[in-house]
Amino acid sequence: MKTAGDILSALFDEQFMKKAQKYSKFFDSWNDITAKNGIAAAAAHSRIKDLDRGILLIEMDHPGWKQILQTKQSNLLNDFRIRFPDLGISGISLILGKSEPDDDSQGSEQDTDSHYADQHNTTQEYAEKPIAPDTTEKKDIDSINDDDFKETLQRIGQSIKAREKP
Repeated sequence: MKTAGDILSALFDEQFMKKAQKYSKFFDSWNDITAKNGIAAAAAHSRIKDLDRGILLIEMDHPGWKQILQTKQSNLLNDFRIRFPDLGISGISLILGKSEPDDDSQGSEQDTDSHYADQHNTTQEYAEKPIAPDTTEKKDIDSINDDDFKETLQRIGQSIKAREKP
Protein backbone atom coordinates (compact mmCIF):
# COMPACT_ATOMS: atom_id res chain seq x y z
CA MET A 1 0.00 0.00 0.00
CA LYS A 2 1.32 3.46 -0.93
CA THR A 3 1.61 6.24 1.62
CA ALA A 4 -0.03 9.63 1.18
CA GLY A 5 3.42 11.09 0.47
CA ASP A 6 3.98 8.58 -2.35
CA ILE A 7 0.63 9.42 -3.91
CA LEU A 8 1.25 13.17 -3.66
CA SER A 9 4.73 12.77 -5.13
CA ALA A 10 3.25 10.89 -8.05
CA LEU A 11 0.60 13.57 -8.62
CA PHE A 12 2.82 16.63 -8.33
CA ASP A 13 6.18 17.32 -9.83
CA GLU A 14 9.28 17.97 -7.75
CA GLN A 15 9.25 21.72 -8.38
CA PHE A 16 5.68 21.98 -7.10
CA MET A 17 6.60 20.00 -3.98
CA LYS A 18 9.58 22.26 -3.25
CA LYS A 19 7.36 25.32 -3.58
CA ALA A 20 4.79 23.76 -1.26
CA GLN A 21 7.49 22.98 1.32
CA LYS A 22 8.74 26.58 1.11
CA TYR A 23 5.25 27.93 1.81
CA SER A 24 4.81 25.45 4.65
CA LYS A 25 8.05 26.69 6.23
CA PHE A 26 6.89 30.27 5.67
CA PHE A 27 3.59 29.76 7.53
CA ASP A 28 5.33 27.75 10.27
CA SER A 29 7.94 30.48 10.83
CA TRP A 30 5.58 32.79 12.76
CA ASN A 31 6.45 31.33 16.18
CA ASP A 32 10.19 31.61 15.54
CA ILE A 33 10.06 35.15 14.19
CA THR A 34 7.89 36.48 17.01
CA ALA A 35 10.15 34.81 19.59
CA LYS A 36 13.23 36.32 17.93
CA ASN A 37 11.64 39.77 18.31
CA GLY A 38 10.76 39.29 21.99
CA ILE A 39 7.02 38.90 21.47
CA ALA A 40 6.66 35.12 21.57
CA ALA A 41 3.36 35.39 23.46
CA ALA A 42 1.84 37.16 20.46
CA ALA A 43 2.15 33.98 18.38
CA ALA A 44 -0.58 32.32 20.46
CA HIS A 45 -2.96 35.15 19.60
CA SER A 46 -2.04 35.76 15.98
CA ARG A 47 -1.13 33.94 12.80
CA ILE A 48 -0.01 34.43 9.24
CA LYS A 49 -3.25 34.52 7.30
CA ASP A 50 -2.01 35.10 3.77
CA LEU A 51 0.62 36.57 1.49
CA ASP A 52 -1.15 38.64 -1.14
CA ARG A 53 0.76 40.62 -3.78
CA GLY A 54 3.77 40.98 -1.51
CA ILE A 55 1.76 42.05 1.54
CA LEU A 56 1.96 39.72 4.51
CA LEU A 57 -1.43 39.56 6.27
CA ILE A 58 -1.18 38.88 10.00
CA GLU A 59 -4.44 38.19 11.82
CA MET A 60 -4.82 38.60 15.58
CA ASP A 61 -7.63 38.03 18.04
CA HIS A 62 -7.50 41.28 20.04
CA PRO A 63 -6.61 44.94 19.38
CA GLY A 64 -4.03 44.81 22.18
CA TRP A 65 -2.01 42.22 20.28
CA LYS A 66 -2.26 44.38 17.19
CA GLN A 67 -0.66 47.26 19.09
CA ILE A 68 2.12 45.02 20.34
CA LEU A 69 2.80 43.71 16.84
CA GLN A 70 2.80 47.26 15.46
CA THR A 71 5.70 48.14 17.75
CA LYS A 72 7.77 45.38 16.11
CA GLN A 73 6.32 45.60 12.61
CA SER A 74 9.47 46.83 10.85
CA ASN A 75 11.63 44.21 12.60
CA LEU A 76 9.16 41.47 11.67
CA LEU A 77 9.15 42.64 8.05
CA ASN A 78 12.94 42.64 7.91
CA ASP A 79 13.12 39.14 9.39
CA PHE A 80 10.62 37.79 6.85
CA ARG A 81 12.50 39.47 3.99
CA ILE A 82 15.79 37.97 5.13
CA ARG A 83 14.38 34.50 5.75
CA PHE A 84 12.22 34.38 2.58
CA PRO A 85 13.81 36.75 0.03
CA ASP A 86 12.24 35.03 -2.99
CA LEU A 87 8.67 35.69 -1.75
CA GLY A 88 9.01 39.42 -2.46
CA ILE A 89 7.46 40.58 0.81
CA SER A 90 7.07 44.35 0.64
CA GLY A 91 4.88 45.06 3.66
CA ILE A 92 2.86 43.76 6.58
CA SER A 93 -0.82 44.37 7.18
CA LEU A 94 -2.16 43.67 10.66
CA ILE A 95 -5.83 42.72 10.76
CA LEU A 96 -8.21 41.89 13.56
CA GLY A 97 -10.07 38.66 12.97
CA LYS A 98 -11.16 35.31 14.26
CA SER A 99 -7.80 33.59 14.61
CA GLU A 100 -8.16 30.05 15.97
CA PRO A 101 -5.67 28.43 18.36
CA ASP A 102 -3.60 25.47 17.22
CA ASP A 103 -5.12 22.04 17.81
CA ASP A 104 -1.78 20.52 18.80
CA SER A 105 -1.54 22.43 22.10
CA GLN A 106 -0.31 20.49 25.11
CA GLY A 107 0.23 20.99 28.83
CA SER A 108 0.30 24.60 29.97
CA GLU A 109 -0.49 25.74 26.46
CA GLN A 110 -3.97 24.28 26.94
CA ASP A 111 -4.55 26.83 29.69
CA THR A 112 -3.52 29.56 27.28
CA ASP A 113 -5.84 28.11 24.64
CA SER A 114 -8.83 28.05 27.02
CA HIS A 115 -8.04 31.63 28.04
CA TYR A 116 -7.77 32.47 24.35
CA ALA A 117 -11.12 30.78 23.65
CA ASP A 118 -12.76 32.87 26.38
CA GLN A 119 -11.30 36.04 24.88
CA HIS A 120 -12.28 34.95 21.39
CA ASN A 121 -15.89 34.35 22.41
CA THR A 122 -16.06 37.75 24.07
CA THR A 123 -14.59 39.40 20.98
CA GLN A 124 -17.01 37.52 18.73
CA GLU A 125 -20.02 38.50 20.88
CA TYR A 126 -18.88 42.11 20.82
CA ALA A 127 -18.49 42.03 17.04
CA GLU A 128 -22.02 40.66 16.62
CA LYS A 129 -23.71 43.48 18.59
CA PRO A 130 -25.80 45.78 16.43
CA ILE A 131 -24.31 49.14 15.56
CA ALA A 132 -25.70 51.97 17.64
CA PRO A 133 -27.66 54.74 15.93
CA ASP A 134 -25.78 57.89 14.91
CA THR A 135 -27.04 59.89 17.90
CA THR A 136 -25.50 57.44 20.39
CA GLU A 137 -22.23 57.39 18.46
CA LYS A 138 -22.10 61.19 18.42
CA LYS A 139 -22.81 61.35 22.15
CA ASP A 140 -20.06 58.81 22.88
CA ILE A 141 -17.54 60.64 20.72
CA ASP A 142 -18.40 63.98 22.33
CA SER A 143 -17.49 62.55 25.74
CA ILE A 144 -13.87 62.01 24.58
CA ASN A 145 -11.49 64.73 25.76
CA ASP A 146 -8.60 64.04 23.35
CA ASP A 147 -9.38 66.08 20.22
CA ASP A 148 -6.94 64.15 17.98
CA PHE A 149 -8.39 60.81 19.02
CA LYS A 150 -11.93 62.15 18.61
CA GLU A 151 -11.10 63.35 15.08
CA THR A 152 -9.57 59.98 14.19
CA LEU A 153 -12.69 58.15 15.39
CA GLN A 154 -14.93 60.47 13.39
CA ARG A 155 -12.88 59.84 10.22
CA ILE A 156 -13.07 56.08 10.79
CA GLY A 157 -16.84 56.34 11.26
CA GLN A 158 -17.22 58.33 8.05
CA SER A 159 -15.09 55.81 6.17
CA ILE A 160 -17.20 52.91 7.43
CA LYS A 161 -20.45 54.67 6.53
CA ALA A 162 -19.11 55.40 3.03
CA ARG A 163 -18.28 51.72 2.51
CA GLU A 164 -21.71 50.57 3.73
CA LYS A 165 -23.57 52.64 1.11
CA PRO A 166 -24.73 50.48 -1.84
